[in-house]
Amino acid sequence: MITGELKSQVDKIWEAFWTGGISNPLTVIEQFTFLLFLRRLDERQLLEEKKANMMGGSVDNPIYADAHKQFRWHTFKNLDPESLFALFTQPQADSGNLTTFEHMKQLGSSAGVFATFMKGATFMIPTPKLLDQVVQMIDKIQMDDRDTKGDLYEYLLSKIATAGTNGQFRTPRHIIKMMVEIMQPNKEDTLCDPACGSAGFLVATGEYIHENHPDWFHEQDFRTHYNNAMFTGIEFDSTMLRIGAMNLQLHGIDSPQLIGRDALSEANAEIRDQYSLILANPPFKGSLDYDSVESSLLKTVKTKKTELLFLGLMLRMLKIGGRCAVIIPDGVLFGSSKAHKQLRETLLSKHKLDAVISMPSGVFKPYAGVSTAILVFTKTNSGGTDNVWFYDMQADGYSLDDKRQLLVGEFDDDVHGGTSAAGAGSAGAAKRTIAPDYHEKNNIPDIVIRFNQRDQEQDRQRTEQSFLVPLDEIESNDWDLSINRYKEIIYEEVEYSAPAEIIADIERLDVERTQALQLLKELLV
Repeated sequence: MITGELKSQVDKIWEAFWTGGISNPLTVIEQFTFLLFLRRLDERQLLEEKKANMMGGSVDNPIYADAHKQFRWHTFKNLDPESLFALFTQPQADSGNLTTFEHMKQLGSSAGVFATFMKGATFMIPTPKLLDQVVQMIDKIQMDDRDTKGDLYEYLLSKIATAGTNGQFRTPRHIIKMMVEIMQPNKEDTLCDPACGSAGFLVATGEYIHENHPDWFHEQDFRTHYNNAMFTGIEFDSTMLRIGAMNLQLHGIDSPQLIGRDALSEANAEIRDQYSLILANPPFKGSLDYDSVESSLLKTVKTKKTELLFLGLMLRMLKIGGRCAVIIPDGVLFGSSKAHKQLRETLLSKHKLDAVISMPSGVFKPYAGVSTAILVFTKTNSGGTDNVWFYDMQADGYSLDDKRQLLVGEFDDDVHGGTSAAGAGSAGAAKRTIAPDYHEKNNIPDIVIRFNQRDQEQDRQRTEQSFLVPLDEIESNDWDLSINRYKEIIYEEVEYSAPAEIIADIERLDVERTQALQLLKELLV
């Protein structure tokens, strides 16, 4: 968990960028990221040099050759502001006519996945004073372990307070964590996010495994799988791709498979039947031209709507038996177009639709007020849907206005009334409960528990927050998946007094008012 001191350090750096003339949040994060990367590169080589000295040898394939030693963090951080700025902006004759920034861009995959996507990156810190100020502040941050580095970057990313282009916006981390806990990734999973942005779903999955299954890392086969094959992200925005790459590296995922292109384009046509788990919040940016969409997707769902195309893409990318949890706009649930109905029918009749979790419209504020839901499904190509589990989320632990203030902390069994049983999905686990006062402010723990105990939901009434709906009922409703179609609302009868009684009460109050006014006048005489 991030400390107050670390928050304060990041806040001061953020303020320095803003007062120094860089006001775009993504630009601030990207420039901050470049400097963090340079520090990490030097720390890596210093560690290798220390090992080599102890062994009496030399570093194999060093990141920094002797000719480029002036580009190393521990060297340039001691320069005066003007000399430091020149090192970043003016080619150095004794270093192959490179700047510090250009050298970093040329490192390639040997320096990690982040460096692979440096093409097109631009150094945008405008003054020597700002560069020196930020370098000195970053140098004071203690980043000794994976958790601290990851927490720092997550806090930095939380400062994105405006929507991005093309419908991109940051998915709340507690919603991502809920989706990961629902899906319970296993050690053989290959995970993909086809619109990964800052790689929040990939990072959260890695954190889930570290927290819940640390023993898996004792196995060499799993470590190899985790480091090289488990995580794949696709993103067309180069800035977000770099930010996502750094987020992954700072969380200890050094070699994810990151693909820099539009997931819906023809370039991705070969990616099919490849992943066992997909977690995503794809962009809802309206319509695309048919010519820009990969042709096989249009055979699955003939539409220009990106949210429908992404669902078709995910079905194609999943292996048989693969699972998916994806955030979609509410319109997907009840849209009346042929494409909407076709896609819903496909999910229900040709695959296994597990759950529809309806979320309140405030979840994505201040970015957007759109109403959304989470679809959870399994690819089978042979049906399998018997009942669909619906949940009406009404609270997520934060206020549902633009401020999004925290109302309650992380769910804690001991504090909030749960038993001390193992995880909700564990075999033989005791049924867990949640204190009502907590539940009113945050439904997420209840969602995770109930999703993984859906076999115990058979007797739930349609008036409750969660319940099961059989496939034939959904089919008879034209494949409509909106929760309001199936939820029953109990209206309490309100009794009003007869008009004559109301008039009598008004007359009585009028007499009392006149008497009180007269008494007040007498007191003032």
